[in-house]
Amino acid sequence: MDGIFWLIVVVVMAVIEIITLGLTTIWFAGGALASFAASLLGANLLVQSILFVTVSVVLLAVTRPLAVEFFNKGRTKTNAESLIGKTAVVQQEIDNLKAAGMVTVDGQEWSARSKDDSVIPAETRVEILEISGVKLLVRQKEL
Repeated sequence: MDGIFWLIVVVVMAVIEIITLGLTTIWFAGGALASFAASLLGANLLVQSILFVTVSVVLLAVTRPLAVEFFNKGRTKTNAESLIGKTAVVQQEIDNLKAAGMVTVDGQEWSARSKDDSVIPAETRVEILEISGVKLLVRQKEL
């Protein structure tokens, strides 16, 4: 009877994985498959449960980072992500205390804030360090 339970868990986890494609439940399907094998070999429910948890956690910890890296290898950055590291020109003085500042990058205007809270005058070249919401966090470029 335990074997049927573990097979049901395998199927449910696999179906959830197929629906979500989140690389989360597949590892638990692997743990359930190992527990199914243990039930066929006559292991008791405690051993099967410990095996389920152990195999699932090991699969999650060891193979998930590799799988995520593999699946994200060909991923193209979004427009916003592609701005990080680029140079922009300050159109309106950046002053974090006044919550003011605009830059132009690739022909688009963005709100900007200084990463180090310094005031950056207009017409200055800045490097885009990160994006926070709809604002670019920048620092003045070294000459």
